[in-house]
Amino acid sequence: MDYTKITTFGALKTSGYKPQTIKEELRQNLITKIKKGETVFTGVHGYEDTVIPELERAILSKHNINFLGLRGQAKTRLARLMVNLLDEYVPVVQGSEINDDPYNPISRYALELLKEKGDETQISWLHRNDRFAEKLATPDVTVADLIGDVDPIKAANLKLSYADDRVIHFGMIPRANRSIFVINELPDLQARIQVALFNILQEGDIQIRGFKLRLPLDVQFIFTANPEDYTNRGSIVTPLKDRIGSQILTHYPTSVEIAKSITAQEANLEAAQKEQIYVPELARELIEQISFEARNSEYVDEKSGVSARMSITAFQNLLSTAELRMLKNGAQTTSIRLSDFMGIVPAITGKVELVYEGEQEGADTVALQLIENAVKNLFPILFPKIEKLERENERYPYDDIVRWFSESEGIELSDEISDTDYKRILDQVTPIHALIQQYQPETMPKDLHFLIEFVLWGLTLHNKLSKYRLGNGLQFQDNFQGYLRNNL
Repeated sequence: MDYTKITTFGALKTSGYKPQTIKEELRQNLITKIKKGETVFTGVHGYEDTVIPELERAILSKHNINFLGLRGQAKTRLARLMVNLLDEYVPVVQGSEINDDPYNPISRYALELLKEKGDETQISWLHRNDRFAEKLATPDVTVADLIGDVDPIKAANLKLSYADDRVIHFGMIPRANRSIFVINELPDLQARIQVALFNILQEGDIQIRGFKLRLPLDVQFIFTANPEDYTNRGSIVTPLKDRIGSQILTHYPTSVEIAKSITAQEANLEAAQKEQIYVPELARELIEQISFEARNSEYVDEKSGVSARMSITAFQNLLSTAELRMLKNGAQTTSIRLSDFMGIVPAITGKVELVYEGEQEGADTVALQLIENAVKNLFPILFPKIEKLERENERYPYDDIVRWFSESEGIELSDEISDTDYKRILDQVTPIHALIQQYQPETMPKDLHFLIEFVLWGLTLHNKLSKYRLGNGLQFQDNFQGYLRNNL
């Protein structure tokens, strides 16, 4: 039955509509979706066996929830997705500031209106998208912001005493009655403000400026917090933690494949970039591997974390680097090169918090090191591992490549070189073709030159060749030439 056509309380009562609290609503709709085999939390990757089952248990238990995790772990996204578990529409007393349920009115306005008009009381229907409120906790948030305060202007206009509860201006939480209310970064909320939430969480009611006012609010609270905050910027006061039913720990992607799916979903690329720029799969893996390297780096503050947003913005920068080169060359299409990864440095430096040693090294240096570490750690997955110690007179897979560089002056790859010249220069290193044919025989032609450059980078990072950054490009030489270059 389409209840939304009902406009009076009397008609609502005869329709058979049954009201529920928001926690009962979430619980019943979750049960229905699970029985139908529907995916509840779409667009969240890597949490299928960890966070989501815990969240579903918390909803079934009708708990208020605290998501505890580092930056960029989809805490707020999960909270917003819970809106999909609400009924599409719920009835409210028309004109109510706090979404009064006509079956269970709590405000003075709704109580008096229902007493006066009874079954003729007008109702309106509130859509699920309007039943979500969010507040970022900052040190300047006040009790008045969240709960409410006496409004002197309202008192003057209505000619009422401050002792009259009609002069109250409701804060964000009462206005989120029968809704999901999210407080992000809870530890940033001053302790005295957190204390003001005690009664709301435990008893479901509020107190404003000493008024004998009991508003049994119906709110699903969701909090988010960063573990770092417990020691650095503030803490969640213990009695408040005790009143939060479930604390759910979030985490970063556990594999490159999961991370790739997140980046692909969130990158929000321009249609022209998707159509004109080819991205080798290895390039996508490298982007994610850089984030994994950052989370394990001795120069990056592990307590702060490395947000998934770093991979997203790095991927955007990577495509923009290739697009800029394409535009300057007047080309219609291009492909990502490994040297394009120099363009993602700003995306890395803006997303990582460095420890003291990292600051000493410099943000740019750390970013370049993360890129090189990603290449170095992916290299032995695709090609034979390069041993630190090699036996004399024994042949190794990279000997022909090293010999080619020792017998030549090396190669230079300018950042803005055309695709034709880029491929021509790389094709000069003929022994690499044989290596790729032997160890990666299924390489597609459009991935070949990225893989050739990847081999060159890998050999330099394992001290088989030398790589230098020129003003606007890279130069690859054998180690002897590199030694001379450094000592002239």
